[in-house]
Amino acid sequence: MEKTVGVQAGAEETSAFVGVGGITAERTEFLVGVGLGRGAVPSQQAHLDLVPAAAPSPAENLMPLRLDAVLARHYIGRLRPSSALSVACVNPGALRLERWPGERSITPCYNRRFGYKTMAGNATPLRYADVGINLGDPVFRGVYHGKQAHEDDLDDVVQRALDVGVKKLMITGSNLKESHHAIDLAKQYPGVCYATIGVHPCSTQDFDNYEGGPDALINELRNLTLEAKEKGQAVAFGEIGLDYDRLFLSPKDVQLKYFELQLDLAEELQMPLFLHSRACSEDFERLIGERLDKLPKRGLVHSFTGTVPEMESLCRLGFDIGINGCSMKTEDNLEAVKAVPLDRLQIETDGPWCEIRASHASSQHLKDGPAVPKAVKKEKWQKGMMVKGRNEPATIVQVAHVIARVKGISVEEVCEAAWKNSTEMFGLGAA
Repeated sequence: MEKTVGVQAGAEETSAFVGVGGITAERTEFLVGVGLGRGAVPSQQAHLDLVPAAAPSPAENLMPLRLDAVLARHYIGRLRPSSALSVACVNPGALRLERWPGERSITPCYNRRFGYKTMAGNATPLRYADVGINLGDPVFRGVYHGKQAHEDDLDDVVQRALDVGVKKLMITGSNLKESHHAIDLAKQYPGVCYATIGVHPCSTQDFDNYEGGPDALINELRNLTLEAKEKGQAVAFGEIGLDYDRLFLSPKDVQLKYFELQLDLAEELQMPLFLHSRACSEDFERLIGERLDKLPKRGLVHSFTGTVPEMESLCRLGFDIGINGCSMKTEDNLEAVKAVPLDRLQIETDGPWCEIRASHASSQHLKDGPAVPKAVKKEKWQKGMMVKGRNEPATIVQVAHVIARVKGISVEEVCEAAWKNSTEMFGLGAA
């Protein structure tokens, strides 16, 4: 038998220890785990009504101290969202309760753990811009290696992102086809999704294989970008750059040739750049440096995995640094992340790749980090669940949490700095 904490709506201040329960006409019930959690103690002013209650089914829905308002909506799926409650961490020694937006908050409270603020009774999630997400990948349509494993859940993926406060999604264009897909998504989700357009270094052999040759492909990129830019659908030129870690996909000479060709086009387009740099800092900085005067909008070096000196050099050139799970695999990576100036920081997920894994140095900072919806194998997918191994924008809360821990600052500082940098650089508009 579990216990629930019933919250009286008239209470001036309410504290609770736990996650999820049921809503009844008499009381709001919150499920309490057998252990109350590390250091969780109720406020002396709290008005709590402890009553016995049977645990809901399935049992795995019990997530003491790991549930916020977003997850409450998934785990209490049959209830109105406005009936769900969230757990907000006020400090290491207390947890307070607030209602989901649409209902009057029980008490104003502040959440560092899940990234929620409550001002005048309204719970408002922090703002995130996921500036690197490959949302056009077939896995977000349920297709893996050419086979349909589960139904298309793209709308759910986008909704989960919105639920955690991701207001803007920049869809990466890695070749001409994917750039078209990115624009289609910008049309499908106007004001939320925006496209980048370009040819990734690992796809640069497309120039030689394109019907009509490299000049024809450049013309296609030019026309596509100008049209999408005019309509507010494309906000950056890229993903372009160099990748010497994967020369088996495109030789060095080919990458160099078509990075230069695309930089020439970038001078003409005058858009911020969305850049890729892997194990190529000398050539990358040389080619960029030669054109700095003609690229006043600069841009973002996304999915950064380089050293502290490399990061500092890019910042001196005027570029921002994009951080995701792949940017934080090792202790050396974390040192580089720690050194990124806040006014040069942007955050991303690069899904469906670059998730934070247990083997990564960053995972140590997630022991008390924000929870994300349950992930299952694709064969066991159910609506509302994430898929194991398929990273998605909703996990950006974990990226921000790790960055904050590494830097020794609040998640709020990280999110607001990154939001400002991203929206100003790419002109993403109002939240």
